[in-house]
Amino acid sequence: MSGISPIVFSQKLQLHYDLRHTVDPKHTQKNFPSIYFEYFKSQDSGTSFIKPGSFLFKSQADLAGTKNNIGQFYMQVSQSFRCWTPKIFVQLQYSGGLGIAEPGSYGFYINNALSLGLGHPFQWKNTWFNIYACYTYNNFKKPSHDALASFYWWKGLFSYNMQFAGDLNVWTVNRNHGDSFTANLHGKEILFYGEPQLWYNIAKHFSVGSKVNLYYHVLSDGNELQVYPTLAVMYQF
Repeated sequence: MSGISPIVFSQKLQLHYDLRHTVDPKHTQKNFPSIYFEYFKSQDSGTSFIKPGSFLFKSQADLAGTKNNIGQFYMQVSQSFRCWTPKIFVQLQYSGGLGIAEPGSYGFYINNALSLGLGHPFQWKNTWFNIYACYTYNNFKKPSHDALASFYWWKGLFSYNMQFAGDLNVWTVNRNHGDSFTANLHGKEILFYGEPQLWYNIAKHFSVGSKVNLYYHVLSDGNELQVYPTLAVMYQF
């Protein structure tokens, strides 16, 4: 399997129970379930002039509303390709979503973000990685031109009965988004999000595990790392 990831094609449906209120009741109001879906396909054949690389679609619905109605929805789509021999890929990416408010209050956007950059997938000691760096256009009322860097990994353990995977992301945004809430702010801020996860296969296609959501300046303006684990089940097909 040298040089070739075993995850050439996969679809994942995950159900998480987010324990953020249990671990941080001061800053969060409740625990809640989340539904996560991911479709991944690696297409790099190395034969055509334009060589399509990996395609990724993922979406997440947080059932954080009253009676576990959807409180937030997020999606991301990316495609990479190359026209040369070195495995450095051009990658295009879109992300965005909605915050769905309670009746009588205001919802919010997770603003559209369009990214263009370079990615490099590689293997080291039976672990598969991808490093990605790009320019991002954040579509606030006052647009923000930013940098984003991401690091992905996947490793199979114990004859692939266990998976250790995840990603770490660091990016910048303007403090002033062009709205009344941020009108007096200036300069850039650095944000961080990570989601390391561990899964154990209990039956064909089924796994149990946990994902740890790591936030810095994403949910709060405070200079603190917020760490919120989940309990989860996954169906992979």
